[in-house]
Amino acid sequence: MSDNFDALVIGAGPAGLMAAEQLCAAGQRVLIAEAKPSPARKLLMAGKSGLNISNDQDRAAFIAAYDSPLIAPILTEFGPREMVIWARALGIEVFTGSSGRIFPKAMKASPLLRAWLARLAMSHGVHSGAVLRTRWRWTGLEDGAYSFDTPHGPAVLRPKVAVLALGGASWARLGSDGAWTGILAAKGVDLTPWQPANMGFAVNWSPHMARHFGAAIKGAALHVGRQTERGEFVISQRGLEGGGIYAVSRALRGAGQLVIDLMPDVPADAITARLAQMKQGETRTNRLRKLGLPPAAIALIQEFARDVPIETAVKLLHPRLTGPRPIDEAISVAGGIAASALTPDLQLRAIPNLFACGEMLDWEAPTGGYLLTAAWATGFWAGRAAARQLAV
Repeated sequence: MSDNFDALVIGAGPAGLMAAEQLCAAGQRVLIAEAKPSPARKLLMAGKSGLNISNDQDRAAFIAAYDSPLIAPILTEFGPREMVIWARALGIEVFTGSSGRIFPKAMKASPLLRAWLARLAMSHGVHSGAVLRTRWRWTGLEDGAYSFDTPHGPAVLRPKVAVLALGGASWARLGSDGAWTGILAAKGVDLTPWQPANMGFAVNWSPHMARHFGAAIKGAALHVGRQTERGEFVISQRGLEGGGIYAVSRALRGAGQLVIDLMPDVPADAITARLAQMKQGETRTNRLRKLGLPPAAIALIQEFARDVPIETAVKLLHPRLTGPRPIDEAISVAGGIAASALTPDLQLRAIPNLFACGEMLDWEAPTGGYLLTAAWATGFWAGRAAARQLAV
């Protein structure tokens, strides 16, 4: 391998950078190849709305949020507590919000990323350290040779070990385009088809809803089957989205039906009693307003339940969803490299000395710090495993 590098990491998002850090800590020299002009673009985008790095829960409850048994031992090794310790070691102070979500005090990703890249660039020994090469797009793998398109033409590298951290298939413009699936499928790696996760759902709105686009519905309870979530959601031109919708998106994706309680803290009989006290002949809109519903919530009732009794419409509103929004709009994805294709160390069974981490793996979790923690944790796990492989 050129420049005497020991290991190759493909992808410079949170998982890839964490894998590289573990390899460097083991005294290895690492080349990080990133297809985009700069690293961690999706991380930086996430940080624009407040970088939620983890969630302050006990370990068992935190792990229970994930759908894959592959993740459990990894999060036992690197979970919320370790995430906070790691961030503070970078000089990034964090705080826990009222919801239990953990954020950097700066509320953005750029200070963390700058500090992290600076630490990676520092040599941990005479022959160790990490070098980042951007605009290096992985194009193929043959007999241990990794091919790239680079600004200087094609390049081929033959590392002793490699770690893939290429992301999922949402937000392609930030680097997660899922293009790597063809390369691995051709090598016999089992893949689970992509599905959107933590996504909004489309609605064919009538014209009168346009004035409510961007309005938030707060304090509602969202029911899908046996799952109930309390959370805010947003009426958008495309449909319904936001934290409350994302929390039930997995069940909705599975053909569940969404039922919204717009006044979950008020029993149905209390609503009936309030309505009975109102003047006869008042308009439906005025009655809903007197119940305390904001204009956007009233508009939803008029959109989906105009002919339904008010007390039923308020407590059991059935939005007419036309399906998930496209996968490239989703915050995350389900699918990717199947658990059966990986050893417990996250090494690909079909390709010796090649490890994978991050959103490439087939796991799913809600928003709230779970996604980023798992990306960092699987990078930590795969990087350490790759370093052990080099030591053999």
